[in-house]
Parts: sequence; C-alpha cells; structure tokens
Amino acid sequence: MAEAPLRERRYETDCGAIAYWAPRKADPALPWLAFLPGLTADHRLFDRQVERFSGNANVVVWDPPSHGDSRPFELRWSLDDLAGWLRGILEREGARRPVLVGQSMGGYVSQAFMRLFPGEASGYVSIDSCPLDAAYYKAWELFLLRHAKLMYLSIPWKALRRWGAQGCATSAYGRALMAEMMGGYNKREYCELAAHGFRVLAEAISPDRDYALQCPALLVCGTEDKAGSAKRYNREWSRRTGMPVNWVEGAGDNSNTDAPDEVNALIEGFVLSLGRA
Repeated sequence: MAEAPLRERRYETDCGAIAYWAPRKADPALPWLAFLPGLTADHRLFDRQVERFSGNANVVVWDPPSHGDSRPFELRWSLDDLAGWLRGILEREGARRPVLVGQSMGGYVSQAFMRLFPGEASGYVSIDSCPLDAAYYKAWELFLLRHAKLMYLSIPWKALRRWGAQGCATSAYGRALMAEMMGGYNKREYCELAAHGFRVLAEAISPDRDYALQCPALLVCGTEDKAGSAKRYNREWSRRTGMPVNWVEGAGDNSNTDAPDEVNALIEGFVLSLGRA
C-alpha cells in the first residue's frame, strides 16, 4: 500500500491542540499551498485538492480550531488568533511564502493572516469567501452575524443537517461530504461553533483594520452559491479592485467539492502565474 502523501501532526496552543497535515518530507523546489476550510468544515473539504497537488507542491491543510480532530478546543479564539496559529504551523513546517487557499471562513483567516504578517504570503485564492473590509458591510448584516445562535438553535437538528449539506453544495459528492462533516458534531456543539465563528467574523470587520490585499489574488465563486450574500460581495469586490471573479458554473458555496477539476485548474494556473511552479 502506498504511503499517504501527508502526515498528521499536532500544534499545541493554550486553548487546545490543532490537528493538521503536512508533507512527510518537504521539497524546497516546490511551492507551498495552505488549504483552509470554512466554518464547521474540516480538512476533508480539500480532499480533491490534496489529491491533485500533493507531489506537485508542498501541501498543508488543517482542521481549524474547534473543528474535526482539533477538539476539544476552547471557543474563545478570534480571527487574529487563527491567523497567528496558522503562522506558527507554517513556520514549524518551513513553509516560506505560501499560497493561502481559503474557502469561506478560511478566506477570512487568510485575509487576517495577510494583514498581521504582510509580505509572508505569495498569493491568495478566495474560494466562495468575501472581503473583510468594513466598507462592504451594512450595520444590520454585522448585527445578524453577532446574533446567529438562537436562530441556529431554533432549527431541528435533522433539518439543520439537511439544509446545511444542500445549502453548501450542489453535487452529490459535495453534499454527502458536508453531511458527513456535520455529523461529527452534536446539535449544541455545531450551533455554538457556527455562532462563535460568525461573531468573531463580525468583530474582525472594523473600519480600523486595513485588509487591502498586498499580494496577487484569485477570486473563485460558484454561480449557485447561496451562502449569505457571497455572490453580491464578490461582484462588488471585483468592481472595487478590478480583480475578475472566476465563476464556477453550477457550483455552490463549496465550489471546490462541486467542481474540483475546474477549481484545481484555476489554482494551478494561478500558482504558475506566480512563477513558483
């Protein structure tokens, strides 16, 4: 049996241990790709990307704190905490100038990382994520982000799991994967995690913080993304910055699971454009 391309490791923090996967032996001639899943998802969200890029890049992927195997983990982290721990993991692995590939919440972690550690990322791939700049958001949107817990708790768990899977993906594979990842939580745990994530997102969106991208970026969004106002935010992000949105036809919020070959090709082309592959 062939050896798995990545090995699991643990990164200790004062809130708990973070599970992540990294190359058994990094190749200094290859670029680094850090895959960052969205809220309530874990490293399995990027299975099709890890399969494609392992051997052609040095790949790192994590279960975000309080997700998947990164439990138990205290729910008192901020977006900046996530970015700081990510940096610690990348430094431990010797990952220089990584390309950050963030899906939804993972994209926000990427933007927080780039604000805190300017110049350390060589590129950023936003998969169904949105800008963090406060200018994009209305006060009522931030209010809803801060007060999502009761709404989640009011929904029966069976229905919440069904809606979560169907709302995040359009493909059978993507929906089954999201249902499997959600099934790793009980209802209370899932609702508290989702509510905490939305709250720290709202706290990170501040006019006092500059999230202007300082490196090349690739915007990817599914045409059937129904998560919040992702499509509207991406259109406005493109209008204000001049960066084109690469629309993935028929894909939902987890477009990398709905159309993995197309998204992989976009990532590969982007990395090649950076002159690092």
